[in-house]
Amino acid sequence: MPNNEVRFIDWLKAAFISFLIVILVRHFLIANYIVHGESMMPTIEEGNRLIVNKIEYGFKEPSRFDLIVFHANSNEDYIKRVIGVAGDAIEYKDDQLFINGEAVEEPYLDEYKDQLFDTQLTEDFTLLEKTGRSTVPEGYLFVMGDNRRHSYDSRHIGFINKKEVVGIVDLRYWPIESFQTKFN
Repeated sequence: MPNNEVRFIDWLKAAFISFLIVILVRHFLIANYIVHGESMMPTIEEGNRLIVNKIEYGFKEPSRFDLIVFHANSNEDYIKRVIGVAGDAIEYKDDQLFINGEAVEEPYLDEYKDQLFDTQLTEDFTLLEKTGRSTVPEGYLFVMGDNRRHSYDSRHIGFINKKEVVGIVDLRYWPIESFQTKFN
């Protein structure tokens, strides 16, 4: 075989293997997401580009306050913050989160709360009022957007089945000046 043909075949093999690796990584390990909407502001904003780790929850359970991406329906994925896990009783009173009767701080909301003058960021509610259950059932999560006034979340759509979770947000890479790796 002439030398050029060997090089071309080697190049084709390398291109095919590279393509296969990209497909496998994209399908099983990570995903790229572009944020649409304002439900996670100011933490995550419209147009931010994120890397979602699809494999981490194969080794551990979602934790309270993780930012996750999940299949909201057959056409859309949402990004929200895990507020409650199985067994949690959730209540908001006077803009304070209570989980299992204990007050829990939410420092990621401080920027929004500082902008308010005479009203609450999160309306008062109990899990029972919003979902008909007093605790988060096994295999499900209760999620909310950080922009509590403009988020379509578990207060409206109910619990999220853990099977619908795509993964945890690991990285914001765009815009570059907003590069970030931790969101809790």
